[in-house]
Amino acid sequence: MIWIEFAVLIGMILIGSQMKGIGLGVMGMVGLFIFLFVFKMKPTDPPLDVMLIIMAIVTTAATLQASGGLDYLVSLAEKIIRSNPSNITFIAPFTVYFLCLFAGTAHIVYSLLPIISEVSAKKRIRPERPLSISVIASHLALTGSPMSAATAAMVVILGYPGALVDIMMICIPACIIGILVGCFSVFKKGAELDNDPIFIEKMKDPEFAKSMEVDTEGEEKSLRPGAKTSVLIFTFAIVLIVIAGAFPNLVPSFEPGVKTLAVAANGSLSMVTIISVITHTASAAMMLITKTSTSDVTKASLFTSMASAVVSVFGVVWMSSTFMNSNNDIIQQALGGIVNEYPWTFAIAVFVMGVLMFSQAATTKTMMPLGIALGLPSSALIAIFPAVNSDFVLPGYPTLLAAINFDRTGSTKIGNYVVNHSFNVPGVVAIGVAIAVGFLLGSFLL
Repeated sequence: MIWIEFAVLIGMILIGSQMKGIGLGVMGMVGLFIFLFVFKMKPTDPPLDVMLIIMAIVTTAATLQASGGLDYLVSLAEKIIRSNPSNITFIAPFTVYFLCLFAGTAHIVYSLLPIISEVSAKKRIRPERPLSISVIASHLALTGSPMSAATAAMVVILGYPGALVDIMMICIPACIIGILVGCFSVFKKGAELDNDPIFIEKMKDPEFAKSMEVDTEGEEKSLRPGAKTSVLIFTFAIVLIVIAGAFPNLVPSFEPGVKTLAVAANGSLSMVTIISVITHTASAAMMLITKTSTSDVTKASLFTSMASAVVSVFGVVWMSSTFMNSNNDIIQQALGGIVNEYPWTFAIAVFVMGVLMFSQAATTKTMMPLGIALGLPSSALIAIFPAVNSDFVLPGYPTLLAAINFDRTGSTKIGNYVVNHSFNVPGVVAIGVAIAVGFLLGSFLL
């Protein structure tokens, strides 16, 4: 019976991922409907914690975008990328990583992809190289950023004081090393641009050839008056969240009692409460101080993407957790022995689920509780955490498609076999190295 139920689970995820947008969410609900009314499974609680975290964090990021703060950060990143074009294969991905680490979203990379493509092409460096590893870097930044929904979900799942600091202490250096090795993996990838037959053919077009020579850097974009102020407020919110995670004694506590979404059983505030209150307060401060209207926030592209993320997590995570809970004993019996003896093998399962789910937060919420049930220590789960970034394997994620479209030279592409695209080599290398380094760091830091 479990294999039929598993087939339903995978089938709904595959269909939902092909539908894109809220497809994962609605097909997850179809799967849950089948589990409830056909297989008579008892439903778990819906993933309200992750949904609330996504709403809080994305609202704050959208406020930063509406107030001009993201434009200011992108302008700084652009200057860094243009400052040393000869080393763009190394400079671009790390610039992207730290920018996304700060903002807590990979979608900010859209503003930098055309710049990376243009600068590398003008320097006759194959754009595929910096573009591919930069997209991977934007994803890896989410597993370690205190402002990302995936990291916040991981903190809630681990559920012990100081979990956020431990995640940052392990995942940030591990992912940085992973990205560095990923840069080397693409440093000489493909033919040099001047020898690339596709580029040579394109250069026969006079207009295209002219565009490859003309400097299009242009004038600096004008920023909103409160752009820098909004970045300072956003930064202060990040610092407060990190302090609350590192020093739980500074956070108000109450009498021990029944665990709720807002307060833990020991009376301490949950990270859901802490993150939600701090981020929404920061949003209010940005709107009031920088005079950003609420309508501007709700029209921001980041805010409109929130509905899709919340619906997707709601459906697919609820379906997956119901399946896992119903078959918990069978799963533990089948996987418990090998996972306890070789903890790294659980990374394979997380990686595969990440490929199917197209969401770091959903994969985290689905798989990490299973890791805890299998008896994996927190150090191993944190080391494995970067594996949730495997949404690049099937080339349907928006950041991958954007990079392909922005590369006018045609070097960044999807191969004839779909999975042999520009992002798989740097992605697998960077995540594999990050996990290995994470295990190494966890062995003596935790």
